Order: sequence, then structure tokens, then C-alpha cells
Amino acid sequence: MDKLIVDDRGKATISNDGATILKLLDVVHPAAKTLVDIAKSQDAEVGDGTTSVTLLAAEFMKQVKPYVEEGLHPQVIIRAFRTATQLAVSKIKDLAVTVKKEDKEEQRRLLEKCAATALSSKLIAMQKDFFAKMVVDAVTLLDDLLQLKMIGIKKVQGGALEDSRLVAGVAFKKTFSYAGFEMQPKKYESPRIALLNVELELKAEKDNAEVRVNNVEEYQAIVDAEWNILYDKLEKICKSGAKVVLSKLPIGDVATQYFADRDLFCAGRVPEEDLRRTMMACGGSIQTSVNALNDDVLGLCSLFEEVQVGGERYNVFTGCPKAKTCTIILRGGAEQFMEETERSLHDAIMIVRRAIKNDSVVAGGGAIEMELSKYLRDYSRTIPGKQQLLIGAYAKALEIIPRQLCDNAGFDATNILNKLRAKHAQVSAGSICPSL
Repeated sequence: MDKLIVDDRGKATISNDGATILKLLDVVHPAAKTLVDIAKSQDAEVGDGTTSVTLLAAEFMKQVKPYVEEGLHPQVIIRAFRTATQLAVSKIKDLAVTVKKEDKEEQRRLLEKCAATALSSKLIAMQKDFFAKMVVDAVTLLDDLLQLKMIGIKKVQGGALEDSRLVAGVAFKKTFSYAGFEMQPKKYESPRIALLNVELELKAEKDNAEVRVNNVEEYQAIVDAEWNILYDKLEKICKSGAKVVLSKLPIGDVATQYFADRDLFCAGRVPEEDLRRTMMACGGSIQTSVNALNDDVLGLCSLFEEVQVGGERYNVFTGCPKAKTCTIILRGGAEQFMEETERSLHDAIMIVRRAIKNDSVVAGGGAIEMELSKYLRDYSRTIPGKQQLLIGAYAKALEIIPRQLCDNAGFDATNILNKLRAKHAQVSAGSICPSL
């Protein structure tokens, strides 16, 4: 279920992402802070399952609380839980389904199921099939390193969710531009790309200095020198062979018109994240000077074009040779809705990456937790003493996942869990139960 959270400054956030909710809460209690840290670690490492780990951690503490109150030493509890964890991990490996990379169709089908499962509880659950395919396409476009930063997510308000698109390259919103920009070409094939951290504005040459002049000619020489410095920079950029000029700093009206007259495209004030992603995708390097612009520091792509997306203009680079990258352009209504959609896609992307890296998945919907609970209960009956009770408590705690799913769906959790226990006892692991 989605939660509406308003912070001290009045900013409203709508989300059902566990990590997002916990980060926004003003937590004071040390044990509660531990749960928040667990959720943050899960979000950073896996990307999803933050609610599950929080529920499990809280239920583990709830189950052992009576034993602590009765005076049982914490070290005894820790040893029992470590034993149970080792057994559970070993059992999970036995139950896991391998993601076969050799069979591309089978791998894609399984990855789409993983993405759809991650999106099932999100705000965009109705469009999970549409976005699951998009997420799998995005991850498969990456190289073997599967770097998350090579997937950009941009939000454009307006239109329907189904109007969202995947760009196999780099795309970012058109930056502020001066007069003369409309005269620049908006499409190039195989252009050289200059990536700069240089301010190409006349005012940039001014400094807080005092100059004493004796006549008008000396003043004019100073003004001409300022213009010559700027024109010298622009001439060097043009001679380098670059057709697209991107800079983190402003590109003024004089430079914009200069480039337009020579059929060059320019964009200033490009966000650093987008500039670096362009560098990693198209090659080259970000230069702080225009004195050494050559083929070694210039980027290259197959196609550059400026396209209309809703009410915005976007600069799109495709066919990037240096690294595989992509950009997801999201469409939608309210800002909070689009932010939650972005968080949902992030979780799905992380899950698909994880499935590819680990080569294995397990059943969801509380199925794996119920099977582990049964396995640990059976094991606990074979050992004597306190360990039996503690491992039994661990097994019971695992049932919080299916129990919470039943409560969220409006079912009788006690009745459903009793039926699930009976089914897991009757059939072997891996079997499919058509109904309860």
C-alpha cells in the first residue's frame, strides 16, 4: 500500500518503497535505526526487498524477545540463529532455478518475470508487462559490467505511461540556449563530439582589475583583446573537426551564433551527470581547455539528433561505440507519481541485474519462506535442548512474509497459513499447487 509522507518543509512524498519510507521517517529508537540501516543496505546492494528484510528483522526480534526476558543468554540465541541461517542459505541454493544464459529466449522470459514481480506491488502494477520488457531491454543493452549509472532515467510530464520510451544511447533535456540556436543543425551522422568544461562567454574574460588608459585607442585595444580571446577559443573548436559541442559551463550568444554560422551544434550548462555519461558512451574526455582538441579527446557516435518529447526538446546520441548505454524517458501525470515510477523502475532494474549476475532465482509470493520454515521446523525436531526452540522460532519468523501478504490482500492469514503448511508437508519442493 502507498504511504503519503510530508516532511518538516511540507514536501509530500507518495511511495510504497520500504527504503524510501524508512529514510523519510524521523527515527529515534536505536533498534529502529538498525532496521533503517538494514533497509538502506538492502536497497544499495540488491535494490528491492527492503520491506521484506525489515519485516524479517523485526519478526526475528519479536520471536526471541520472550527468551531474552526469561534470561537466556544472547550468545546462545546468536549461535542458534547463525546455524539456522546457514541451513536456510544452503536450502535456498538447492531450491534456486538457474538462469540459463545459453538459451536467450528462456533467459529473457525469466528476467521479464523477475522484473514483473518487482513491479507487481508498485504504483505501476497495471503496466508491469510494458515496463518489464523495457527494463529487460535496458539491462541487456549494457556491457558485461552492468553499470547502473549507464542507464539514465528522464521524466517528461504529460502523456500516458505507455508513451514512455527506451533510447538505445544517451538522451538529456535541451539546455537553455541563446539567440541563434534555432539556426544550428539538429541532426548529424557520425559527428565528432567536443566535451568541455569551458565557459564560452565574453563576460568570462572580465576580471576584477583596474586598468589605467591614456586614450581611447588603448581602451579599444583592451576590448579587442577580450573579443580576440573568445574568438580564438571558438576558432580552435571549429578547426578540431567537432560538430557537436557540449559544455558544463555556459555558452553565450556570441558563441552560439558563431557555431550556427559554421553548421555546429552547441549546448551549454549540460548537467555533469549527463556530460560524464556521454563521455563514457561516446568516448573522448572532458577538456578544461580548447588548446589540445584532437581525435583522441573527441567523442563519436553514429547519430545525433534533437527530438521533441511531449512539451520538451531532447538531445539524443545513439550508436555510441565506447560503452553500451541507454536512457529511459518516462511520461506521466503528477510529479509525485513520476518520482514513484522512477523508484519502481530502479528496483526492477536492480533485480534484473542481480538475476543476471547471480544466475539463479527463487519463487516469490512467500513460497520460498514457507518451504524454508518447513525445512527448519523438521530440522529443529532432530536436535535437543534450547537450540530446538530457537531454530523453531526462526522458522516461525519466516512465515511473516506470507502472513503479511495475506493481511494486505484482505485474506484470513491464519487460515491460509494452515493450508500452506499442509500443502508444503504433502508435496515435494518445486511442485505447483493450483489452489488451496
